[in-house]
Amino acid sequence: MTLITRRDAAIAIGAAFSARMLVAGPANAAELDPKAVIYKLPDKIELKSTGNGNASATLAGDPTGTGLYVVMNKWLKGNNFSRPHFHPHDRFITVLQGTWWVGSGKKFDPANNTVPMPVGSFVTHFGGQVHWDGAKDEDALLLIVGMGPAASTRVEEEK
Repeated sequence: MTLITRRDAAIAIGAAFSARMLVAGPANAAELDPKAVIYKLPDKIELKSTGNGNASATLAGDPTGTGLYVVMNKWLKGNNFSRPHFHPHDRFITVLQGTWWVGSGKKFDPANNTVPMPVGSFVTHFGGQVHWDGAKDEDALLLIVGMGPAASTRVEEEK
């Protein structure tokens, strides 16, 4: 299991709550000192195709490097699922929009072995543990916080 410092946990939790506020939008805009605060409103966060029909944006850090990273991933509807895999480090995920479906273990069966995670759900994927996930009837927007590198290792599926 990956050790995460209190500072890293505070950053991750703050990022998750901040992202929930981004979805709702600001109540009142003011001039902010960019030396103190920077931000991107939802319409300025560019989700780029990941090549598998989904999209992603890096909000902080570098998922390919070492250290803390924050990414926003969009899973597109249509029974769009990853295959069984694991990551080297823990990942902390907050569902911002839609319903995200999560399964665990090597038996890939999205129709029968997934649990729906509605908006506001918080999920931890533990490093080295096999899982798979995706979207069924609606797109799902996720905020993912972890320690890099954010590698993914596929595993052989059980029949």
